Order: sequence, then structure tokens, then C-alpha cells
Amino acid sequence: QLQLVESGGGLVQPGGSLELSCAASGTEDFYAIGWFRQAPGKEREGVGCISSRGDGINVADSVKGRFTITRDNAENTAYLQIKSLKPEDTAVYYCAAANEYYTGATYCPQGISQYDYWGRGTQVTVSS
Repeated sequence: QLQLVESGGGLVQPGGSLELSCAASGTEDFYAIGWFRQAPGKEREGVGCISSRGDGINVADSVKGRFTITRDNAENTAYLQIKSLKPEDTAVYYCAAANEYYTGATYCPQGISQYDYWGRGTQVTVSS
């Protein structure tokens, strides 16, 4: 059973940077990883994803240029780097996994319903 654990969240001042990690364990399969966030009172939204082999990456238009997604399969970890943080980036950030068997090696799905496994999230708060 695949398990995902996010880390790296915290309190950051506007304009600062963070790197969130998503560590996967419990399987030898390959998975595409999606990053999502949910702000208080709002629906969960996708911010981007990366294919199982790392060569297919999508970043939401709303955060493009500030959010970068990478992965290190040797470490079974995916990363979400965020720069120029804004108060509206405050949210719980989640990573999720979709099996490569269904997505292919070079594609990552962008819809919430296409992901089977979810981490518990890490809180990011942007405030001065």
C-alpha cells in the first residue's frame, strides 16, 4: 500500500520561499505525483503534477512562474518549490499519487479524481 507523507510547510513571510516534500513508501510501482492545495473555505485545487519518470510536468496557470515541481525517484520523493509567496498561497498542501499503469510514463493527470492515494497535507501560512 502506497503511503505519502508531505513535509516542509510552515509560516513564511510574503515574498519568501518554501520547498515542500512528498515522500512515498510501501510500493515498488511508479506513480505520477500531483500537488494540490486547499485554502480555508475553498475547494481543493490542483497546482501541478509530474509524471512517474519526471519528464512530463504541468503547472497551473495561476501559479506558473512561482511553483516548480521536481522529483527524485532514487529517493522516492517529489518536491514542490514555491517562491515569491503570497498570502493567498496560504493553504494545506497535499500530494497525491496515480499509478503509472493507468497514466503512462510521460503523463500526469490534473484532476483530483484521477489520484488514488493522498497524503495528509502540510500547512503553509504566508503572513507578515
